[in-house]
Amino acid sequence: MTPFKLTEEFVGEIEVLIEQKEDAGLLALLEDVHYADVAEIINELNDQEATYLIKLLDSDKTSDVLTELNEDVREAILGNLSSKEIAGELEELDTDDAADIIAELPQEIVQEVISEIEDREHAKDIVDLLRYDENSAGGLMAKELVKVNENWTVLNCVKEMRAQAENVTRVHSIYVVDDEEKLKGRLSLKDLLTAPTKAYIKDVFIANVDSVNVNEKPEEVAKIMSKYDLEAIPVVDEIGRLVGRITIDDIVDVIREEAEKDYQMAAGISQDVEADDSIWELTRARLPWLILGLFGGAAAAVIMGGFEEMFRKYTILFLFTPLIAAMAGNVGVQSSAIIVQGLANDDIKGSIGNRLIKEMLLALLNGTILAVLLLFFTWIWKGDFMTALAISVSLIAVIVVAGFIGTFTPLFLHKRGVDPAIATGPFITTSNDIFGILIYFMIAKVILGI
Repeated sequence: MTPFKLTEEFVGEIEVLIEQKEDAGLLALLEDVHYADVAEIINELNDQEATYLIKLLDSDKTSDVLTELNEDVREAILGNLSSKEIAGELEELDTDDAADIIAELPQEIVQEVISEIEDREHAKDIVDLLRYDENSAGGLMAKELVKVNENWTVLNCVKEMRAQAENVTRVHSIYVVDDEEKLKGRLSLKDLLTAPTKAYIKDVFIANVDSVNVNEKPEEVAKIMSKYDLEAIPVVDEIGRLVGRITIDDIVDVIREEAEKDYQMAAGISQDVEADDSIWELTRARLPWLILGLFGGAAAAVIMGGFEEMFRKYTILFLFTPLIAAMAGNVGVQSSAIIVQGLANDDIKGSIGNRLIKEMLLALLNGTILAVLLLFFTWIWKGDFMTALAISVSLIAVIVVAGFIGTFTPLFLHKRGVDPAIATGPFITTSNDIFGILIYFMIAKVILGI
């Protein structure tokens, strides 16, 4: 299969066909195009063109298209559809995707849309999902799954599974429950096929099954599914009843969103934004860390102002100030990035003290190697050994302190329940710039006897 590639010419052809209302041509052109690619096309159209295309195509395709659209594009399209048309789209979606779209609608039309859904059981499941916090396993799960009772016979089980599978897009696992709907285990398809038809499910099912609570954080669900290579995981309520399942496609979205958020925080962006957001939204996201950087630079200037006499006598110290600040920031970001990544992957084990000692020893080794190189360079360049020594020793101290700050800060924030990703980027860079410059001049002052 050749990957779809969106071109300006293709989008232009779509726009012309819409303008001329050539429905047959549009349907023929998009017949074999995947719904994700259709969404990519619609993202390039204006609101009227996008709505026209959504109304033209069958709901079994456009329902999936809606889930792939940019949020602002989807909002505009839904605003142009009637409650009945929206309900028609939702009926084709799994309950988790339908609930996500319902949650984006204006509150005044939510009830109206739900009342237009003809499949009342589907509507009930959607409403049930809406009561969960979106930042929880309950808000992430779908109600569609295949479950069997432990007291059924194999023959009865197969009949029931056939009926349930009609409403499930993909059967990842078969879950076993008791008469109170409590999760007991899972059923192997091989065991089901090889067991006698009169055997009871409770005699052939596998009791060992990983599950998560409805209140579990999506990030924790992602860690569990990644660790055990699960394509789907059942979700249970507070008393152990099976209420839904989370599939790998939902977890991939969680991982991507978390990675995007951490990347933006590391770059000094304080809230989730996209390139297409307004200038005001982008300014609000970026300005707080820029202000922090401004105050950090001002603080560094004040510190340097306290060593004016040393500057007059040893001008060379001023020349190496950017190097010291840059090394402090770089080492701090490196240390914090490794720790944040380890915390995200749940790879950080042991005490904070041991981790700090390891990172400081690493910083000491790296700092010593760099300092020796800098010592010879400065000595050869300026011919002043004591000044070269002062700069080199300062570099070692600055790198060790930067490694400590870069390691301790994310660990401390994690212990306090704060996202450690905030400790990367501008926060670490600014703090290490300030401490680095202060340490640099203090050590140089001592060694040079000023």
